[in-house]
Amino acid sequence: MNTTEIKGNWKEIKGKLKQEYASLTDDDLLMAEGKEEETLGKLQEKLGKTKEELHKVISNL
Repeated sequence: MNTTEIKGNWKEIKGKLKQEYASLTDDDLLMAEGKEEETLGKLQEKLGKTKEELHKVISNL
């Protein structure tokens, strides 16, 4: 799943991520316009995943 697809489905993805990873907050999942890569980077740090691993997690939701 690429960044454009993630952005298009973000509300659904965000809900599923919150269910899967209880440590994530609304602030962690706030995706501002033009800041998609920054948001994904924060999630990588918080979850301890590589970019590829994070994209795989999101794709499997």
